[in-house]
Amino acid sequence: MSDSVKKAVAVKYDKDQADAPLIVASGKGQLAENIIKAAEKAGLEISHDPDLVELLAKIPVGSEIPAELYQAVAEILAYVYRVNKKHKEQR
Repeated sequence: MSDSVKKAVAVKYDKDQADAPLIVASGKGQLAENIIKAAEKAGLEISHDPDLVELLAKIPVGSEIPAELYQAVAEILAYVYRVNKKHKEQR
């Protein structure tokens, strides 16, 4: 498999429903493209971190992320929340 194959992982965090962020979608190739298109259509912010995607892609969909990835995912989620808040304020 070539390293140039596109990969995507969707993460969701709802503190009222789970103790940690969950992997809600994961795929490569056309499935990754579909995940990205769905996120764009929903107006979700997309972060690009190939190293983190490699790690998250190993986690089964529906599973919580492991504690050793909390910091990396928290930084991305904080960025996404800031961007979303800024977009809402501009509307």
